[in-house]
Amino acid sequence: MKNLLLLEEAAQFLFCVFFLYLMDVAWWAYLLLAIGPDIGMLGYLISPKAGAFTYNFLHHKGLALGVFFLGQFLSSLYKHWSGPLPYDFTDLFYVAAILYGHASMDRIFGYGLKFGDNFHHTHLGWIGRMKQASSEQQAGH
Repeated sequence: MKNLLLLEEAAQFLFCVFFLYLMDVAWWAYLLLAIGPDIGMLGYLISPKAGAFTYNFLHHKGLALGVFFLGQFLSSLYKHWSGPLPYDFTDLFYVAAILYGHASMDRIFGYGLKFGDNFHHTHLGWIGRMKQASSEQQAGH
């Protein structure tokens, strides 16, 4: 099951990369895809709870879908105006692909949404040093 879920996340990530490629985005959009949403980790400078909130906010696929649907809604709303669009909302589609693709990429590497107690405690389990300590503790019991 774990491999099936990893393949699903990989397919979602590759779809986002392909979408950005088809849209002929600038090179820095791929850099944003790789590390952009990780700016949410800055919340950990305040507290683990604030860090979990900011990290999870930028890594939640629901936010990406919300941005996508906002772009779609605004585009269709302005299409009904009699005149040129005041703004090209395709940027929102790029942002959505970056957010969604990054969340999928993180889940491929085992980085899930964070609990408020510790950066290493995710919905996918413990990561990093804490994973090793957790497995050693379980082996000792």
